Amino acid sequence: MRSVEEAVVLVTGSTDGIGRQAALDLAGMGATVLLHGRDREKVEETLEEVRAAGSGECRGYVADLSSLDEVRRLAEGVASDNERLDGLVNNAGAGSGRGGAGRATSRDGHELRLAVNYLAPFLLTRSLLPLLRRAAPSRVVNVASAAQTPIDFEDVMLERDYSGRRAYAQSKLALVMLTLDLAGELEDEGVAVNALHPGSLLDTKMVREAYGEALGEVQTGADAVVHLAVSEEIGGITGEYFDQKSPARAERQAYDREARRELHRLGERLTAPHVV
Repeated sequence: MRSVEEAVVLVTGSTDGIGRQAALDLAGMGATVLLHGRDREKVEETLEEVRAAGSGECRGYVADLSSLDEVRRLAEGVASDNERLDGLVNNAGAGSGRGGAGRATSRDGHELRLAVNYLAPFLLTRSLLPLLRRAAPSRVVNVASAAQTPIDFEDVMLERDYSGRRAYAQSKLALVMLTLDLAGELEDEGVAVNALHPGSLLDTKMVREAYGEALGEVQTGADAVVHLAVSEEIGGITGEYFDQKSPARAERQAYDREARRELHRLGERLTAPHVV
């Protein structure tokens, strides 16, 4: 990867929590940071903060990742404005929600957490591969979680026996599985793909909503994200799952090649432009 001062990095979900702090830290290191959020006003506010924190350029993008059409427009906007992309941090996510929260669906009719935490990164990353390849050696960092549960492909949308925590844990395992697949696919093209658990119960809106209180600082998670995104120590490492900055093992299903193939087929089918 080129020096951080020359790098262009997109951080999704960068108007709050870990993503916001990671964007501020990357800007402080001199990177050109591309911000993303759902709310235009929050994106503009964060742009001002990031510009004040660093010497590099920064640009903002607005998209609701629960809509695949908006994910496509986000990718088109990034590709239109940037000749290359040195780093993509898929940080935006939907949490487990408050205890007892009911099942919700995305704009496209898919279970909400699977849509935001897996389908959106699946589509966004694949849409931005030309920019990532152009910048090689480049990196993709997927912000997953230690909360992982096996995917039941007979009920992947959790229409039976739903719980927010199960939906969240399934979607985060799916993101790790995406990581391993992409890493294998791109290992000879100079695009490294890794996933991480940023830390447990960090002080984010998602954690406060689900648990009422937090036990750790957002900076801890941002440090781990930035480490994977730009650290020279990570050069050449791909297809790994980290617990913060340390290599770790994901849930067993992540290493099941047939399960990953089935998930990949599902991702392709559900993100195809004709799918409603």
